Order: sequence, then structure tokens, then C-alpha cells
Amino acid sequence: MFVTNNRSLSRGDTLIEVLFATAVFSSVAVGALSIMNQGSATSLRALEISLVRQEIDSQAETLRFLDASYVSAFQSGSTSYSGPAEQWRLIRNSHKDTVSQFNSGSACAIPAGSFILNTKTATIVPSTPNLLGLAQTYSQVRYDSVNVNDVIAADGIWIEAIRSTTVSGNNQDNAGYIDFHIRACWDSPGQSVPVTLGTIVRLYEPR
Repeated sequence: MFVTNNRSLSRGDTLIEVLFATAVFSSVAVGALSIMNQGSATSLRALEISLVRQEIDSQAETLRFLDASYVSAFQSGSTSYSGPAEQWRLIRNSHKDTVSQFNSGSACAIPAGSFILNTKTATIVPSTPNLLGLAQTYSQVRYDSVNVNDVIAADGIWIEAIRSTTVSGNNQDNAGYIDFHIRACWDSPGQSVPVTLGTIVRLYEPR
């Protein structure tokens, strides 16, 4: 009678099986990490876009407020105003004849003649080399932590004022208006090209 030794019949995993299992696990782990990173980048980009849209909306509302103040105080022939109406006059003097190119995927560049508004004090902040610059994180207007009403930088956000040309026609006889191009451009995680947002606010001038 023969006695079978179970120990002699048992065997371990071969090297090929171990390598195959390791490769499968590594592929699954790398794929899961890639999906997690992509999801995090998408969530962060959505948050950045929401914050930048809020800043753009604040700039647009401040422009409308200053325009309404100027219209309320307007007097034909007057060249000097006070308060918000004077700020609007300064904005009118910052206009340009042509708007710069602004396409999705283009490099972020703030053109000459641009400005930004201090939405807390409703005042114009002219462009200076140290003030209007590229975004460090996302487009925003940064205020001083001590003097909270002072703008210290405008990161990747600016306004271009484009005055209308004199038009003769049945519907626009010498129409006067200014198109304000509010623009934002910044580098976002997971994006190979900069993210760009913008809007145009058209405000008419009193005659």
C-alpha cells in the first residue's frame, strides 16, 4: 500500500504568474490614479472658472454703475465732474481705436492701454508694469490685506475700451458708445493651452 505525500504534490506560483499579476495590478493602479488626477484637475478648473466669472461680473456691474452716474450728472459742454461721474470721464479717456486679438489657446498677453476697476471704491486703476500682470494661479484682482480697499495687482484680467466710430445711417446717426472688452486669461492645471474668458459690455454716451 502506497501513501501519497500531499506536500510533494503542492507547488507555488511560477515567476511568470507573479509578474503577470504585478503587471495587472500596476495597470489598474496607474489607471485609477490617472482618473483621480483628471477628476481633481476638472474640479479645480470648474472652481477657477466660477471665481473668474464672478470677477468679470463685478467689473461689468461697476462699469454700469459709473456710466449711470455720469449720465445722471451729465451737462452738455462740461469737462469736469466729481465722484463716480469723474471716474467715468477718466475711463472714456482711456479708450482705444482697435481691440487686441483674443483667441482661445493664444498666449496670455495684456495689451497696452488696458486698465482694471477697483470694484470696492468704483475707481479706475490704470495699467502699470507692476500692476497688470499674468495670473499666478487664476485671473483675479488682488487687494491689500491691510488696506483692504487698495488694489495691489490684477492677475490675468484686464479691460479694453473701444470707442465707436462715427456712423451715418437711418438707425445709427452719429451713434456714440463704448464697447468694454473684459478679458481673463490664465494657465489651469491639466490644460496644455491657457483658459480664456471674456465678455463685452456696450454702454452708450449721452448727447
